[in-house]
Amino acid sequence: MFWFVLVLHVLLSIGLIALILLHSGKGGGLSDMFGGGLGATSAGSTVVEQNLNRITILVATAFTFTTVALALLFDFG
Repeated sequence: MFWFVLVLHVLLSIGLIALILLHSGKGGGLSDMFGGGLGATSAGSTVVEQNLNRITILVATAFTFTTVALALLFDFG
């Protein structure tokens, strides 16, 4: 069980880094790559950015749970 959670934790951390790097800074990022740059300046966030935000939050939440699980498994295991 410990090794499964550890491998999942490593995969989630790599995925979280990749997702954060895909987010746009000022005037760039994933939304501009798919032609959403104009819509982002006039109407707020594009659909691509909103979905990227949702996926990032989901992966970050899973990363948090695996961090707690590893702490508990390491302490009691």
